Amino acid sequence: MFFQYAAQQPAGGSLVTMIIPFVIMIAVFYFLLIRPQKKKQSQRSTMLNALKKGDKIVTIGGLHGTIMELTNDTVVLRVNDVTKLTFDRSAISHAIKESEG
Repeated sequence: MFFQYAAQQPAGGSLVTMIIPFVIMIAVFYFLLIRPQKKKQSQRSTMLNALKKGDKIVTIGGLHGTIMELTNDTVVLRVNDVTKLTFDRSAISHAIKESEG
């Protein structure tokens, strides 16, 4: 009699109790990985769009310069009195604030 009752019980619990750990894992990934990365990407995009002629910047490679010309894709930097270099706009790491420089 006992064996018949045990054989009729579903093994593994309900579907809801199996899905809850996956939902929690997705929420943790979202709040710890995806959301901060999107916020950082948004801030970088805002910084790149706000650049203007005369701003002092640092490239990803560590080169310091002043923006001489801007297009949608490229930036011409003045490194010293004579040297001008052309970079992709995406190669800019950050702008130097007046208080830093």
